[in-house]
Amino acid sequence: MLSTFAGLNTMVRGISSNQLSLNTVGHNITNANTTGYSRQSVNLAATQGQEIYTTYGAQIVGSGVDSTSITRARNIYADKQYWKENSDQSYYTAMQTNYSKVETIFNDSSNTGIQNALESFYSAWSDVSSGSSTSTKRQTVIDSGTAFASKIKTAASQMQQQINSEYDDIRLNVQKVNDTTDKIVTLNKNIATVEASGSSANDLRDQRDNLVDELSKYMNVNVTENPSNGMYTIVSNGTTMVGGINKLNLQLSAGTSNAQYGITDYDIQIKETGTSFNAGNGTLTAEQGAITEDKSYIDKLSNMSAFMMTTFNTQHKAGYGMTGTSVDVSKTGINFYGDNSTVYAWDDTNKQVTATPSAGAATDLKGIQVIDALTVNSKLTGTDGVNNLATIGSTTTTTTASTADPDSGPTTTVAADGTRTTVTVLSGTKTTTVSKPNDTGDGSNAVLVGALFNSKQGNTTDTSTARSIGQDSLNDYYNTSMTALGINAESMNDQVTAQENLVEQVENWRSSTSGVNWNEELTNMIKFQQGYSACSRCLTTMDEMLDKLINSTGTVGR
Repeated sequence: MLSTFAGLNTMVRGISSNQLSLNTVGHNITNANTTGYSRQSVNLAATQGQEIYTTYGAQIVGSGVDSTSITRARNIYADKQYWKENSDQSYYTAMQTNYSKVETIFNDSSNTGIQNALESFYSAWSDVSSGSSTSTKRQTVIDSGTAFASKIKTAASQMQQQINSEYDDIRLNVQKVNDTTDKIVTLNKNIATVEASGSSANDLRDQRDNLVDELSKYMNVNVTENPSNGMYTIVSNGTTMVGGINKLNLQLSAGTSNAQYGITDYDIQIKETGTSFNAGNGTLTAEQGAITEDKSYIDKLSNMSAFMMTTFNTQHKAGYGMTGTSVDVSKTGINFYGDNSTVYAWDDTNKQVTATPSAGAATDLKGIQVIDALTVNSKLTGTDGVNNLATIGSTTTTTTASTADPDSGPTTTVAADGTRTTVTVLSGTKTTTVSKPNDTGDGSNAVLVGALFNSKQGNTTDTSTARSIGQDSLNDYYNTSMTALGINAESMNDQVTAQENLVEQVENWRSSTSGVNWNEELTNMIKFQQGYSACSRCLTTMDEMLDKLINSTGTVGR
């Protein structure tokens, strides 16, 4: 037989369950705009019935409802997809930002860039080729050469600053990663503690997933959950960053001086082991890639500078300057850039400039070192420097003869009248080149120097020597480099746009499961409100029946 108060207990359970459901609806509505919040719902189940006996045998009578759990709506597959795509998006965005900064440094849309300085330098040589005896034109060449070198150095300095800025960003992001993994470990502990009793730490889980979202910006993440305690294990490119209550920390290595680029390089390391860390993707990988990219542009500036120090200087040294209005045969063999007592040669094997002074050991110059050496010769910038500008050319004759002498050369001698004789012996053949200076007013050497700006190697006097910029002209080399920069930047912009659209789709997919739907929540609110009212009304009715039973039974005839 059922207890007299069984019906009351049934209604109390109904009231409690509807009240809990209504509270959960309120929790959903108030967190509708909370980042990363997952919609929660109460899982209801009928309680175990009670057995009673009737005329027709045993019967099971229901005893109401109970709340078995409160769960959050979450699609783990959508989460994993989001973490992957978010990492990709962060990578593309960081690379896009770097390209934007590099484009600003090499901005040739105004009259202040390298391209303008290069064109002005060429124009100055073109003008002086038809008026080499005009001192103002010769001075314009020197000034333009100084301005061109200054633009190269400024761009290189800005690229160095950009690299240093990237390292500063990496340092900040490494600290953010460490802070994020610290919080994830703390939440792992708290979630395991809360859920040890069988409940669900839904809000704590949302916080943890938000932190994984944040972590995925910086690196590739692969998340697995321990089914026994609910803790996350997070692996990044083979490295377990978080394993339950344990974690690894990242740090930047001690700085390594890089003389080639004039900077200090750093590596991302795992603090506990001292080994290098590869993020696999995300902002950290992008910033490391951006540094490599930025160095390549310093290399391009270095190659241009090396061309000026070697090929350009060689052609300038072949000409003659002036004293007053006459050819001065002593004003020859003068470098336009660098030190006049030093011979600069391109070492194509090691991709560097070998600087050999008249006294002392040779020095190898790479990267920023070549750019720093790109300074107009003091013989051109000093008193009467315009007269040392080698615009006057020479008439050259070449003869060959068989010889038993060993291979040697080239060996150059200059006679008192300015005649330059170069002798080279190679494979039993002696080649003799004799150059005699032309008359005052001749600008043939200026023409040959000018040809280096816009003519390929095969169309210049230097047809066989390996050059730092290859066989392209100086102008083509720079334009090709800038065209590649523009194409890469535009391609990255397209990648960012496409990835943003993809991430938006994944976010919508994830939100369709975990997001709060106002219409649905308001419908549930009405449903649980009505359920609460109905149970309360039923409870009142039962109470009235019991009151009648208890207080009115046995009063007849009193």
